[in-house]
Amino acid sequence: MNKVAEFVSPKHPDKICDQISDAILDECLNQDPDSRVAVETMGGHGIVTITGELTTNAQIDFPDIVHMFVPGIGVQVNLVKQSNEIGRGVDNGGAGDQGIMVGYACRENREMMPTEYVLARSLCRFIYDKHPYDGKTQVVINGNLKPVNILASFQNVPAKTIKKLINEWLKRNKLKCKEILANTAGDWEQGGFDADTGVTGRKIVMDAYGPRVPVGGGAFSGKDPSKVDRSAAYMARKAAVDILRKNKDLQEVIVKVAYAIGKVDPVVNVPGYNFSLKNIIKSLDLKKPIYTKTAQWGHFGNNFNWDK
Repeated sequence: MNKVAEFVSPKHPDKICDQISDAILDECLNQDPDSRVAVETMGGHGIVTITGELTTNAQIDFPDIVHMFVPGIGVQVNLVKQSNEIGRGVDNGGAGDQGIMVGYACRENREMMPTEYVLARSLCRFIYDKHPYDGKTQVVINGNLKPVNILASFQNVPAKTIKKLINEWLKRNKLKCKEILANTAGDWEQGGFDADTGVTGRKIVMDAYGPRVPVGGGAFSGKDPSKVDRSAAYMARKAAVDILRKNKDLQEVIVKVAYAIGKVDPVVNVPGYNFSLKNIIKSLDLKKPIYTKTAQWGHFGNNFNWDK
């Protein structure tokens, strides 16, 4: 059975918004590690809007952070403090929300990620390193984990150049592919916020493991580690990696946890693991400003603490 995954570059509108939200989070944690952050970003066509909930002692220059990613764009800010009713549950070590989190690991490659995902990400990085613009890749693999269809579309890069780069990437990785597609709607120059609107958390499947693996439902970016959508998903990845390494007869591992807001222990747990919020934050060192880089090239399989 064929499998498929896509990846988008850091200049894609949705990923720009993810990075802005996580850059705000990082600056809050840099100044105040106990910051409560739930920041959503929407951007496009000359305006970036930042909204959500923020309880912190940090002093944040929001336009300055936005302009690191989109120079000169207009910035609107609409932030309020975290609800006291949510805060009272988290203050006691409880989960910041209800939700389901999924962790996955497999033996197909050193990243312990689905092969089609690894290939789509690798190709996207390869093209982006030479042409840092808005772009997408997509890779279809067969049952032998070999690519059978490759697609890439990149702003300011002619189709003939993209095809040349794909063939170069295939050669470097000792791969072959019969069908290669590039800029299938034609070459394009208008991209990013000039062509489209971006929103934080809209690339939830790509941020995780690709469509082969189910997602729990919650996005990651812009959320401090009290939000189990993020922190418990990272711990679930760690558990899946650990279980795979300890059981040589397993080819892949998928784990799921689930929480009730304000409760310390999950309602669905992984046997042998402590999924309390306090333990997750401590064991993975999640109060550090580490999050902007997770919003660039995926949250798993990039040698983060939870991948090791």
